[in-house]
Amino acid sequence: MSETWIILGATSSMARAFGRAVAERGATVILAGRDMDDLKGAAVDLTARGAEAAEAVRFDARDPATFGPIIEKAEAQEGVINAAVFVGSMPEQAAVDSDPALIEGTVTDSYIGPARFLHMLAPVMEARAGGTVVGIGSVAGDRGRLSNYVYGSAKAGFHTYLAGLRNRLNRSGAHVVTVKPGFVDTAMTWGIEGMFLVADPADVAAEILKAVEKKKNVIYTPFFWRIIMTIIKSVPEPIFKKLSI
Repeated sequence: MSETWIILGATSSMARAFGRAVAERGATVILAGRDMDDLKGAAVDLTARGAEAAEAVRFDARDPATFGPIIEKAEAQEGVINAAVFVGSMPEQAAVDSDPALIEGTVTDSYIGPARFLHMLAPVMEARAGGTVVGIGSVAGDRGRLSNYVYGSAKAGFHTYLAGLRNRLNRSGAHVVTVKPGFVDTAMTWGIEGMFLVADPADVAAEILKAVEKKKNVIYTPFFWRIIMTIIKSVPEPIFKKLSI
């Protein structure tokens, strides 16, 4: 059966790697983002890699007017409709502390915009009784930390939304995979101090596809982040609030 993948935030390193992976499987790919020149170049590359078709479309998490046309393009495709959400923004916490107005954009990019789009897509997936949503969250959403709690709170909200959407779509035969990456070699993490065990985007994409095939509910990638976050979440609050992490 033919399948289509909508990739939101398609110019990120993880999204590029994921797009290449699904293209090599012969999927139709809708690359959505703000940099149209970059997206058009990526579409040509994915077609050469084996995609049934690849198209660039504009998506801006802060502009809901860009959502509808993508849904319409997906509906015009035959077969299974899938979506992978790689959208998000993470300003430095110090910048947010200096300018609280940055909170709105961070939360919109990382939670509100993606959730609104997926809520529009859900009826299409239900009508076709299948498909998968891949939602990229973050280990930062597992516990509020001094270093990035605004971004973490947005991802925590997105995690909860994805859990509810998973419950809803399961009733029609569709599925939702929540992905919680640790440090990945992307533009979002460049220059951040204290980085360790940084993962390659291609490896992350491969793990995501395995999770899709096995219908996993929640994965940490690389896998050892589940252990790291279990330890972090287990630290008592009186101790944790004194830590500088």
